[in-house]
Amino acid sequence: MGYLSTTTTATIGLIHTYITLLEMYYWDKPRGIKTFGLKPDFAKQTKPLAANQGLYNGFLAAGLFWGAFHPVEEFAAQIRMFFLGCVVVAGVFGGATANTRILFVQALPAAVSMGLIWLWG
Repeated sequence: MGYLSTTTTATIGLIHTYITLLEMYYWDKPRGIKTFGLKPDFAKQTKPLAANQGLYNGFLAAGLFWGAFHPVEEFAAQIRMFFLGCVVVAGVFGGATANTRILFVQALPAAVSMGLIWLWG
């Protein structure tokens, strides 16, 4: 059943890759403005902050992919647990301070994936 936790981790990595692209490149474009519910002038003013935030999401995605595809399963599970834990913490914080939707898009899937690792490796 390790393939299930690997698949969910890789999927969460894809989600964070998409978030990275939205925050770094599409923040002030129609797709980013619609996704985040921004006003165009606000998006333009906050673009550097969003790009920095996107970079951090990129680091999370890289770590999730590292854990999903590392060849040594015991070490891969530890990598996945660490980066999924980071996603849970970030998702809970974002859900509490920015938008509760973040809890369901980021924190909940990461917590489920952590549970799969804990149950089946």
